[in-house]
Amino acid sequence: MRVVIVADHAYINGGQAKVSIESAIGLAGRGHAVTYFAAVGPADPRLEAAGVHVECLGQGDIDSTGKAAFFIQTMWNSLARRRLAEVIAASDPADTVVHVHAWAKSLSPSIGAALREARCGRVYTMHEFFLVCPNGGFYDYPRATPCKRAPMSLACATTNCDAKSYGRKLARLARHELVLRGGMASAFSHIITISQLQYEVSRDYVAPGVEWRRVDNPIEADNPGQKAGVGADYLFVGRVSTEKGIAHFCEAARRAGVVATIAGDGSLMDELKAKYPDARFLGWKSPAELRDIMRAARALVFPSVWYEGQPLTVYEALAQGTPVIVSDVCAGREAIAHGENGLWFRSADADSLAGALREMSDDAQAARMSENAWRRYWDAPLTMERHLDATEKVYGEALAVTAR
Repeated sequence: MRVVIVADHAYINGGQAKVSIESAIGLAGRGHAVTYFAAVGPADPRLEAAGVHVECLGQGDIDSTGKAAFFIQTMWNSLARRRLAEVIAASDPADTVVHVHAWAKSLSPSIGAALREARCGRVYTMHEFFLVCPNGGFYDYPRATPCKRAPMSLACATTNCDAKSYGRKLARLARHELVLRGGMASAFSHIITISQLQYEVSRDYVAPGVEWRRVDNPIEADNPGQKAGVGADYLFVGRVSTEKGIAHFCEAARRAGVVATIAGDGSLMDELKAKYPDARFLGWKSPAELRDIMRAARALVFPSVWYEGQPLTVYEALAQGTPVIVSDVCAGREAIAHGENGLWFRSADADSLAGALREMSDDAQAARMSENAWRRYWDAPLTMERHLDATEKVYGEALAVTAR
């Protein structure tokens, strides 16, 4: 097949770009002719080394440009539309699949117009919710709670759910109107989700006739073997911000009489350090250091108060044989069988989380869940090969739609 991978960034700046780049490399390794189309460079050198053709526009993204650029480029990126159309036109539509991973940070809804005009296979991976939700998260930032409003409804339009301002919310509403009218919302025959929760939240807001498929993101992990004994730390890994539920974890740890250990950084760091002096703040750690810290922990605590997509930290901990205590509102719950390889607790409820911490304090319980965490993960590990197998299957289905 000829595969065009479409993403905002040609280098790894987060989970979306990591999956899109490494799957492009993997697909090229399987003999497919792969083009990586992105707005923001520089390109990861591994792409060219793997035989992937890179088309990078050399543009900026929403996080590195000013308000004018937001309204011009991220609302409707004319260059991205034109260049993507040219890339698609250079390939035979009978054996070409365009796979969009990310567009909201730079490429804009304009690429939907190029896709609607194409006659090739068209696939979208829903790493977040920008295809259906104006702010991309079904999350009300000022109220720190998941949003249940129908996207683009009157209730949606009149509610400030943005992390920064209502003015930016209005801009996002305008951009989402371009998603709906410019072709992006109806451009794809297949939408890939990375969790069941994504499907449940999004299914009512996409064009009829779309085929939904589940393809888990790959996890980088070597099998370390079963743990000997249990650790001591109750560990949080990630961004120290409101939507991650970190304040609930710190409060729950204090109520349960245990020490909260935090590996990460973010906007709440100074506030939490002042309020919870007994907590341990480790800062950001390298991937190798994090694996060791996870392996040594008694449990990973994942207290996120928003939906997430497929939180990789949860799976990385399970691969190390570390059980997970997870919020019942986020997609991380899908990896946890309550009482088997971890525990659920009520989202944003410090008392409920404190109860789970106390339960995990029992050594026998922790040891049993640790064994289950390791065994259940490695019975069906989320490898790159498994990811590519599932992705190729979706591509084949998309090409069949093109043929019809």
